[in-house]
Amino acid sequence: MSQFNIEYEQIAQGYKLRIHPSFLKEKVAYMQQSALLSTTGLHENEHVTISDVTESENEIQLTGSSIHFAVKTNLKSQKGTCEYLDVEMEITYNGDSGLDAGIQARFDLIGSGRPTWMIPGAFYKENRFAHNTRMYPRYDYNGGDQEKLESDFWAFRSDRAALPAVFAWNEHFCGALFTEEMSELGLSGLGFIGNEAGTAIWLNFPYREEPITFHSPVDPHPADCETHHWIPGEIVHLQYKVYVGDSSLHAYDPFVRELYRQHQEMYPLNPWMDLKKAADLTAHGLHYWHYDPKHHILNETAAFDREFNGNVGGKGDRPHMHVGWVSGAQYAYALLAYGRQNQVDDYTQAATQVMNKIASGLSPIGIFWAEWKVDKGWGTGWNPNNKWLQARTISEATLFMVRALQFEKQHGKNHSEWEKAVRSNLDFAVKCQREDGNFGSYYHCEEGTVEEWDGSGGILWIAALLEGAKYFNDDTYRQAAILAGEYYQRFVLNEFIYGAPEDVHLTPTSEDAYNAVVAYVLLYEENENEKWLRLSRTAADWMMTFRWTYNLEFPEFTMLRQLDFRSRGSDQASPSNQHLHNYGLFCVPEMLRLWRYTKDNYYLDRTRDNLACFLQCIAREDGDFNAYKGMVTERYYNTNCFQPKGMLLTLSHAWSVGVILYAAQEAQAYADELKIMG
Repeated sequence: MSQFNIEYEQIAQGYKLRIHPSFLKEKVAYMQQSALLSTTGLHENEHVTISDVTESENEIQLTGSSIHFAVKTNLKSQKGTCEYLDVEMEITYNGDSGLDAGIQARFDLIGSGRPTWMIPGAFYKENRFAHNTRMYPRYDYNGGDQEKLESDFWAFRSDRAALPAVFAWNEHFCGALFTEEMSELGLSGLGFIGNEAGTAIWLNFPYREEPITFHSPVDPHPADCETHHWIPGEIVHLQYKVYVGDSSLHAYDPFVRELYRQHQEMYPLNPWMDLKKAADLTAHGLHYWHYDPKHHILNETAAFDREFNGNVGGKGDRPHMHVGWVSGAQYAYALLAYGRQNQVDDYTQAATQVMNKIASGLSPIGIFWAEWKVDKGWGTGWNPNNKWLQARTISEATLFMVRALQFEKQHGKNHSEWEKAVRSNLDFAVKCQREDGNFGSYYHCEEGTVEEWDGSGGILWIAALLEGAKYFNDDTYRQAAILAGEYYQRFVLNEFIYGAPEDVHLTPTSEDAYNAVVAYVLLYEENENEKWLRLSRTAADWMMTFRWTYNLEFPEFTMLRQLDFRSRGSDQASPSNQHLHNYGLFCVPEMLRLWRYTKDNYYLDRTRDNLACFLQCIAREDGDFNAYKGMVTERYYNTNCFQPKGMLLTLSHAWSVGVILYAAQEAQAYADELKIMG
């Protein structure tokens, strides 16, 4: 077997199987496998021991048994993007009467060092800092406090993961297990443990959620441990894959790419329309349902059910506007571009009025206020402290105000108030920047002090400053951006980028990945330094761990099943906000340029997936999936979190509509390469 050496150890009950990666020199670096019957929980299991082994050139067959089961296992070495083992298990129940139980395939990682983890889209490293204000599962080597969602072991449903795989690292190597979302025993599961007793990863058939089920940050549920009812003589077949890589934190990437390559063939896309139709519909939706001509804002939400909205005094609509992120400048820019290019004056005027509103909303420290509310006016947004303004929201607004200025200048239009506002924001970023390049994540709205230095919430200042440097011909901005690129690379190289959204304090999110891609692609375009290109690729690869490679099996009578919604190409919002969202469209232009610079078709394919996925569920006419023409939901529920799997949130969000409008227009230049509609 080319990559894997298989070793056996005679023990009292039979054999232990060891999978040793031959390309690693350390003899301590191997994974030790045993199949287990999960009856009462993680720590009480019925072991299957191996009684017979046959070996050929690329294949090993194992036969074993336990008290209730006979197991035949076939391990075959495979090589695609990387080398891995395909494992097939035939399990026969030999009991005399029915038994409720599940099967667990567990591998122990032999070696030293505290482990680190990744379940794509669902769990990253320790996943949450102890001081984080947002509650969601956290790994604690010493056990932690389960009431605070802390534990040294976790097990999850596979549908929480963008790719149903569990990765573990120690000082010597990376090991991973993968299985498909669904098995002959139903929904599968993923798990891990790491403490003084050792490190292990496993697959559950059917799933188990332990020690607590993460239903929402404010509503954790008890453990959910599914079992299968076995009948005498029943035979079940299960499949999974084993991967071993080196100890680098990027060792996940070859296996993710290989599984994606296979899933491309297995799980088809299903776009409902082409890019032009999507732009037409979302321009209509953003203007008709979200633009407020009285206050010149883009309302953050519009309820699907307009009768209900009338019955509750309009409370289904949210008459608020963030200047970036969930509303504001990015989407006004997209509407402005559509209006000018298609001669729709109403759209152009509305977008211009929104930009005017944002430009008028400078805080005492010279940067944009984060949010405007009816009856309250300007404020700080959804931050941990009501005196704080968050760097990501402000820098994103600044970036798209600069882009709007550039666009308008090309059309012979000048906006002096926009220029003054943008200058004020960029000057603040330069002024508050630390000597090492850090812009900080939160600013006191009255004093201008940096209140939180941790996180990468300020990374988008890089993009805003680079585009500002070109527009204003100011090298100070360019130098600040380059210095920041040196600082923020630590988050990318550590494969743990966190702190972007206001509402999930210091949390790793897909949005952090998007922002890093935008920042480093623009840095590469500034001076063609290959280091920036490598960082762009690393950020993009990490971003792809949030992106679905497969199509979820939605329950039969749910809305997403009835719509035949294909999840391949969608992104998990974050380990804290576990739902599918379309914010990845934010970096479509940078991803397409990254593909051209690298000639790596993986980036083109996965960006095509992202676009194709969200050319679904744009309301084509009033009544389409109970929405109105041009509406787009914010949330598609992929698992037992917030709402039942297969539901969608019955609110249209300005950002969810606007980011499709933005990406659909930006992607038009690549329409021939994308070939989304065949």
